[in-house]
Amino acid sequence: MTEQQTLPPRTGRDFTDQPHATDPVTQPQLFQGVIRKRSLAFIVDAIIILVLTVIASIVVALLGILTLGLAWLLFGLVFPAVGLGYNALTIGGPNSATVGQRMMGLEVRMWFGGRVTPLIAAFHALLFWFSLVVFCPILLWAFFDPRKRCLHDILAGVVVFNRR
Repeated sequence: MTEQQTLPPRTGRDFTDQPHATDPVTQPQLFQGVIRKRSLAFIVDAIIILVLTVIASIVVALLGILTLGLAWLLFGLVFPAVGLGYNALTIGGPNSATVGQRMMGLEVRMWFGGRVTPLIAAFHALLFWFSLVVFCPILLWAFFDPRKRCLHDILAGVVVFNRR
């Protein structure tokens, strides 16, 4: 039998060395005004998503004419596809923020400091829209969290903070 070898001890810091990559005590500037900025960013992003949804609906309507009404069955998928796709491509993209968040100087990262993947970004958006429609007061959690995270942020494992 071969003897089992253990890996050498890790040197350097990784996400297990600290509970979070951002600390509201040592880096309070990262979280100043985040709730207000997120609210304004939401308004900008909602307008962008609305415009994209209208454009996508027009495309589906035209496709419906070409397919004798068959493509009109896609109307129910337009808003969710546009909203989730928008968040997946922007938050999960190289800038780690939606257009509204970039305008407000915000960035979205994983709790350990890594970039958000498009799948996590879409999941985060799905949780947000669900919490907004089903139980809006759940968004108030951010007023009591030191990192200004809402419950959908915690469930998705993301942190929204001011760009460094």
